[in-house]
Amino acid sequence: MIAIIDYGVGNLFSLSSSLRMIGADAVITGDPEVIKGCERLILPGVGAFGDAMEKLKADGLDRLIKEEAAGGKPLLGICLGMQLLFEKSYEFGEHEGLGLIKGSVVPLEGRIPKDLKIPHIGWNSLKLYGSCPILKNIKNGDFVYFVHSFFAEGCGDSLAATTEYGTEICAAASNGNVYGCQFHPEKSGETGLVILRAFCSMEVSK
Repeated sequence: MIAIIDYGVGNLFSLSSSLRMIGADAVITGDPEVIKGCERLILPGVGAFGDAMEKLKADGLDRLIKEEAAGGKPLLGICLGMQLLFEKSYEFGEHEGLGLIKGSVVPLEGRIPKDLKIPHIGWNSLKLYGSCPILKNIKNGDFVYFVHSFFAEGCGDSLAATTEYGTEICAAASNGNVYGCQFHPEKSGETGLVILRAFCSMEVSK
């Protein structure tokens, strides 16, 4: 069973529908006991980093997510959910993240040409780095769907894929059993479903 962590940030319907489409059992929940009982976790999210972290902390979900990840449970962060996995964000101030992946979240503004629109919305191709398990069945040049105004930098060896939008942008990152996609796999057609299948099929550490 996969827990789609519900902390009041974002519409979870399309993610839940995509998981059903590939035959995965998933539950949308913010209940710590249900989350503990699931084999895999997905942290979604849209909106502001600081607000999202406050909501996670209010219910103790920040601590729980870190504990479950430390125990070897596969964790996938999507869009804002990916950004929350990093050490800090500079979105409307400076905010501490979950610290599960090295790097910081910074604005696109000032880092891309002024003629490019923010937020970055649309289909972009991926350039793969290393051998990230959730990307093992896709290839360089495959397209995925982005909607974001911030991105992670300073990922070091955790960088798993980039995309080009006026500059090279971190599109995916991983650290052990923790994975992040800046794009939306649930909105990325067959390529996104391939990524979700890889996440759902990976072995769970005991």
